[in-house]
Amino acid sequence: MPSNDFFDDVYKLVRLIPKGKVSTYGAIANALGKSGAARQVGYALNCCPDDVPAHRVLNRKGVLSGKNYFGGERMKELLEFEGLKVEKDTLINFENYFWDPATELDY
Repeated sequence: MPSNDFFDDVYKLVRLIPKGKVSTYGAIANALGKSGAARQVGYALNCCPDDVPAHRVLNRKGVLSGKNYFGGERMKELLEFEGLKVEKDTLINFENYFWDPATELDY
């Protein structure tokens, strides 16, 4: 299991995802210098503080793979509230909303 420092780094980075944008578990891991640690990012988001917008982190195909953490349709509702469209648990036009911290930030 990753250290709490890794979890804290994940939370700090996810808090930077702009409203109306999404990232992926893998992109978060890569930006933190932990290529291949996408699953650990998911573990971190499963127990994150309420102020972390974990609903903005999807799998690499734009699927709301973390929706079970939110319960019911909550993840979809939060994304749609930000103006995104979700069908069959997949973000429509995922590539248009993808935010890559490695290119957007000085990481």
